[in-house]
Amino acid sequence: MNDLHEPQFALHVEDLTVTYGAAPALWDIDIDVPPGVMAAIVGPNGSGKSTLLKTSLGLVRPVAGHVRLFGKPISAMRRRIGYVPQRSSVDWDFPADVLDVVTMGLYGQLGWLRRPGAPERAKAMDALSAVGMQDYARRQISQLSGGQQQRVFIARALVQDADLYFLDEPMAGVDRPTEDIIIALLQGLRDRGKTVIVVHHDLSTVEQYFDWLVMLNTRIVAQGPVTEVYTAENLRQTYGHRAALIRG
Repeated sequence: MNDLHEPQFALHVEDLTVTYGAAPALWDIDIDVPPGVMAAIVGPNGSGKSTLLKTSLGLVRPVAGHVRLFGKPISAMRRRIGYVPQRSSVDWDFPADVLDVVTMGLYGQLGWLRRPGAPERAKAMDALSAVGMQDYARRQISQLSGGQQQRVFIARALVQDADLYFLDEPMAGVDRPTEDIIIALLQGLRDRGKTVIVVHHDLSTVEQYFDWLVMLNTRIVAQGPVTEVYTAENLRQTYGHRAALIRG
């Protein structure tokens, strides 16, 4: 696709191939996600979903292809991007309290040499209030439940006031009330014109939660509006012949 058309997409991936050793994690994929949508990336375990997010963020280097965010490379867009990694990838024994963790989301704006002050702590508290965690501000992060930890990392992304959010399985291992809070927050961001891209595992909620869908199994199977892409045939191609259409 010609670069002149890329700015219309929040995420533009072209001819992207990523390998780990000799094994391809992503093979020659093209993706276009428009701005202002809430998009799910779905696929079986090992299909390259997390690798796609990490490559889009510049954390993994591809062997071919490129990624553009709002028409620009990630190096020019870091302050406009929020990221919530998989909870299992985080060192929860790191000695920091909840408020400190959320305030770290502002370091990209402050720079590492400037210490956060009262305005930054106020922003962090507002983000904690949005996820219902304001009463835990001085609790050590290691003392929280899994669902509470996930809320804190959502708050850490919220405080950045980004234009594009990447979240890697934010609902994995959380209870239903926490999932409802997370989804309401993400849909609220979408309703404010933000773009939200989520690696998601629960097919029964795809139609309820999302309006854009990317189906991935090392290669792209299908992408587009959920109403058009979430079909039994695309599921079979993504997950295998035993996959069935699951509706909430």
